[in-house]
Amino acid sequence: MKLVVLCPHFEPDTAPTGTVMTRIVHELASRGHELHVVTSLPWYAGHAVEPEWRGRLGRTESTAWGSITRVHPFPGTDKSNLVRRAIGFAGFSALSGLAAVRAGGWFRRVDAVFAMSPPLTLGPTGWIAALFRRAPLVFNIQDVFPDAAIRTGAISNRRVIAVASWLERFSYERADVVTVLSDDLRANVAAKVGAARGDRVRVIGNFVDTDAIRPGPRDTEYRAELGIGDEPVVLYAGNVGFSQSLDLVVGAARRCPDVTFLVNGDGAARPELERSAEGVGNIRFAGYQPVERLAEVLATGDVHVVPLRPGLGDVSVPSKTYSSLAAGRPVLASIDDGTEIPRLLEVSGGGIATPPGDLDAFVAAIRALVDDPERAAELGRSGRAWAVAEASPEAVGAAYDELFRTVGGSPSRLGMDGSPR
Repeated sequence: MKLVVLCPHFEPDTAPTGTVMTRIVHELASRGHELHVVTSLPWYAGHAVEPEWRGRLGRTESTAWGSITRVHPFPGTDKSNLVRRAIGFAGFSALSGLAAVRAGGWFRRVDAVFAMSPPLTLGPTGWIAALFRRAPLVFNIQDVFPDAAIRTGAISNRRVIAVASWLERFSYERADVVTVLSDDLRANVAAKVGAARGDRVRVIGNFVDTDAIRPGPRDTEYRAELGIGDEPVVLYAGNVGFSQSLDLVVGAARRCPDVTFLVNGDGAARPELERSAEGVGNIRFAGYQPVERLAEVLATGDVHVVPLRPGLGDVSVPSKTYSSLAAGRPVLASIDDGTEIPRLLEVSGGGIATPPGDLDAFVAAIRALVDDPERAAELGRSGRAWAVAEASPEAVGAAYDELFRTVGGSPSRLGMDGSPR
């Protein structure tokens, strides 16, 4: 089958969604599919196009399985500037739409177009590309937008919310299939498209590369580079954004002076988080590391934390949880009860969930794991075993392969509302 893939990041970019889509593409390629990827020039780590990729609006390279076209992402360092971000998304979406029409041959028919959100603007872009390529659209949702942004207060302007909500419905209604990561996200999206169309929303979970991420010794070179001794390390590794309740980490550091807390990542909320941690000597901050050091970074932490603000557990599934389980480290999630991650930790036996925003419970759970290394190690072993058995790239690749073979080459001529496309 011949597929066009639209995604915001792809290797060598370091964004988590890029890691996800890169592996999905390689899994589909291993099953004999021809894929033409349209993505951005690498920019995620420094929120600017990397020096070796500058100088052109776009580049195309051939691969053994198809091609990769990279276009300018128009990045901005200030995530709070919604107008600037909207212009950047619009520019990237316009360039990627043009590239998607020509990827693998101008206007030639393909079997399916596969688009990823966020950014939500790739929904209409994917739909337009699907029309020109006479193909069905499969729309992959990593986080439900704008719900998470509204609940965190990142978006409060009613007009902006109205436009974003309209764009969300527009994208869902014009996709032949919407894929989501969990039953919570499926219920959210299905409620927006209506019960009669809910069967177009499919759950295909994310995965973790259990070959690349393996349990390792805790006395890593990275620990030495950061000047951390043999004391217990509580690790947060990932985006430092407004959805993550990382104030819990600062609060826990104040209460646990014998433990080092390491925040490894970058994001819009990091400057304010660092200001709030001034004077707290046992909390460290470090930037993203090259992907080849990921397993080492994860091995540095004795306990991994996944904190999410209250009310976001049903619209976001932090992919870092899977990596922590694969690394064989116990996971402490501060996330809404009854949502995907607490259920995952219970099923896998890989960690503990506490109520979101509850510092007392968060600290008590950290102390329980730090003070009982044998229990922590057992949780880590259980999580690793589950990740190997249930969250392999091969299983997720097979699920997408089956999906594309089902919908590929037969685009719906009707939108989800029954109107002509």
